[in-house]
Amino acid sequence: MPESAVPASNVPESVEAELGLAVPVELEIEPIAAADLFGAQIDVIRAYTSNLADQGEILGLIGPLELPRLWSRHILNCAIVAPLLRPGLVGDVGSGAGLPGLVLAIARPDVEFVLIEPMERRVAWLNDQVAALQLRNVTVVRARAEEARLARPLDQVTARAVSAFSKLIPLTVPLLRTGGELILMKGEGAQREVGAAAKPIKKYRLRDVEVITLGAGVLPEVTRVIRATVD
Repeated sequence: MPESAVPASNVPESVEAELGLAVPVELEIEPIAAADLFGAQIDVIRAYTSNLADQGEILGLIGPLELPRLWSRHILNCAIVAPLLRPGLVGDVGSGAGLPGLVLAIARPDVEFVLIEPMERRVAWLNDQVAALQLRNVTVVRARAEEARLARPLDQVTARAVSAFSKLIPLTVPLLRTGGELILMKGEGAQREVGAAAKPIKKYRLRDVEVITLGAGVLPEVTRVIRATVD
């Protein structure tokens, strides 16, 4: 039998690698914290996570190595932000796979969401998930943030892994009402990004700019958020 015809399921991973065969990657087991973070919505987030695991790599929404950490690094990383949101209209800029927009919409059915995404195939995915999960609190808008024309100003704006804080400010602040908030997910360099954004912070009249650390003792890696209010 040719090497390429050897059933992958019967071949050790080390041999699979030598033969150039694909090594199956398994979805991370649902962490215990998921039930606490999603409560009555746990079955909905399970369905979304399963859909993302099945289709995400094919559609270019997540990388090939993300399945073993999909829950902890992505789903729960977004969900931990949910308590910072208030009932009202929240926009998610560059929503992509729905991280954090769809995750937050599932965790907070009392909040209305607008997912802003320019890429057609990602917009199609988002709309498919909204329909499949029966999310009545989500609208998807295909547009760049700076070109989005919304029915009313947003109360809060989220974004994850989109751009540096200094560049996000002019893209997101015009979408907010006076007194609205930025809730931007960031990495370890969040405080440095705040320091580098002094000029746009002043130009766009942001106040109470702070870095909040969430998930310590709950998640394997903490989530950092830059929060600021628009005067």
